[in-house]
Amino acid sequence: MATRPLAASTLLPPLRFRSPLKTPPPSPPHLRRLQTLTRALASSSSSSASAMASPPAKKASVLVPIASGTEPMEAVITVDVLRRAGADVAVASVDPGSAQVGGAWGVKLAADALLADLADAEFDLISLPGGMPGSSNLRDCKLLENMVKRHAGKGKLYAAICAAPAVALGSWGLLNGLKATCYPSFMDKLPSEVNAVESRVQIDGNCVTSRGPGTAMEYSVVLVEQLYGKEKADEVAGPMVMRPHHGVEFSMKELNSTSWNVGETPQILVPIANGTEEMEATMIIDILRRAKANVVVASLEETLEIVASRKVKMVADVLLDDALKQQYDLILLPGGLGGAQAYAKSDKLIGLIKKQAEANKLYGAICASPAIALEPHGLLKGKKATSFPGMWNKLSDQSECKNRVVVDGNLITSQGPGTSMEFSLAIVEKLFGRDRAVELAKTMVVM
Repeated sequence: MATRPLAASTLLPPLRFRSPLKTPPPSPPHLRRLQTLTRALASSSSSSASAMASPPAKKASVLVPIASGTEPMEAVITVDVLRRAGADVAVASVDPGSAQVGGAWGVKLAADALLADLADAEFDLISLPGGMPGSSNLRDCKLLENMVKRHAGKGKLYAAICAAPAVALGSWGLLNGLKATCYPSFMDKLPSEVNAVESRVQIDGNCVTSRGPGTAMEYSVVLVEQLYGKEKADEVAGPMVMRPHHGVEFSMKELNSTSWNVGETPQILVPIANGTEEMEATMIIDILRRAKANVVVASLEETLEIVASRKVKMVADVLLDDALKQQYDLILLPGGLGGAQAYAKSDKLIGLIKKQAEANKLYGAICASPAIALEPHGLLKGKKATSFPGMWNKLSDQSECKNRVVVDGNLITSQGPGTSMEFSLAIVEKLFGRDRAVELAKTMVVM
């Protein structure tokens, strides 16, 4: 495996955890006696490992506001990870009268509600994504400022990432006296009353801050831990195939190396459908557009708006039929079980990918899609590939499946949400060279 060291990791500080959310009120006396008896029987059983678990924590209520220019990776990753933990997450647009928001890099999202409709709602956590001018637009929303100040004044958890700690929380005076971090080029914009630190994720009291897209998954898992405790955070992190050492290195396994040089503006198709994994789709689109590729996002549904696997509403550029009028240098399938199944059932899309493969042009897939969409249609025949670990048994050739990213000639595959950034950076490296991939990794605070 070509493992490439990138940089020494900035380790997370020792975490100062809040107590998980309180459990529901005690049961009536007769139910408490029954519960006590049940626990006693369980503890006396020879199968002590199967004793009853403690009651589940209260479902957390979370607000994630978005605005024009919001960094989509930071918003979507936060929403997706918290919903995986069972939190009730409201994505609210601060743009007056518009639920659809144009995020950075042309990624379009549709909010669940307008912020004005949630003005009197109570939340357990408010988390601000970054991006510019998204962070400035959040800062300038007086309603949001008042909501966050009221929320913080009650001792509740609040958080921000990338530019938002300095631009929004700092300007509102909500970081004064606290240790905080933010996007590297905004560190000097933190108020003098803030103890600025360069941690990838920083916790101080009820406030959590972080640095950028490359730290967004770590940040989100920390938020889960603050709300629900370490056991839940570990439960959520495991299936995402997160990087074992953040900020240290990424790797890919390459076989049958061939040139991917298709010019300075590669034409790339990213199909999305109901059930597509939103983190994977967003990272692929965002990162490749940062690299100056022309990325076309095509909906397989009857409308441009799709509802992704964790109910994030994404808005495509075109419908698939319109996308088929063009030719592409590279076709990439995000994962998500529902999305992968939709790709597999689309004769038009599979036909396009088959023509791509027959012409020895570039194609790839991540998570469930290699196993569900490519393998059954013969698109992995004679190729080494990987997929979501729970689907390795569906691959006819599993010899390289343990690698996080596998490149075999004109095909690239990867494992899941936690490998999406490595997957996208490997594509950038193959299309544009190592220097541009490293530059992007630094810009996103991957390293």
